[in-house]
Amino acid sequence: MDWKIELIFVPVSDVDRSKEFYTKIGFNPDHDQVPYEGLRFVQMTPPGSACSIAFGTGLEIPLEPGQQKTIQVVVPNADDAKAHLEALGVTTKGVEDLGWGRFVWFDDPDGNTWTLQELPDYSAQA
Repeated sequence: MDWKIELIFVPVSDVDRSKEFYTKIGFNPDHDQVPYEGLRFVQMTPPGSACSIAFGTGLEIPLEPGQQKTIQVVVPNADDAKAHLEALGVTTKGVEDLGWGRFVWFDDPDGNTWTLQELPDYSAQA
C-alpha cells in the first residue's frame, strides 16, 4: 500500500499576495476556485513536486498566518536554491552545512518559514 502526502495547508492573511509570491518563486497555480461565497481554495505545486500547498479563505486551518514552520523541501543544490530565491528578491538564511544535509530557510510574506534541504550524496560515502 502506498501512502503519499499530496497537500499541505499553509495559513495566509492575504490570498492574492500569497499566490503572487509563490508564483514568483516558481510554484504552479493549479487551482483558484470559489465554489461558493465565503470559500476560496488556491492550490499551488512547487516545481518537480508531487505534493502541493493550499491556502484560501473560509478554510479550517488550525494555524494563524505565520505559524507554519514545518515544511521541508528537498532541493538538488542549496547554494543554487539560495541564489535563485535571492535573485527574485526573497530574503534567505543559510546555507548551513549539517551532517544530514545543507540547509537554506526563507519566509513567505506572512512569516511562514520554509526549509530547503540538499541531501548528502550517500553514494559517495559507500
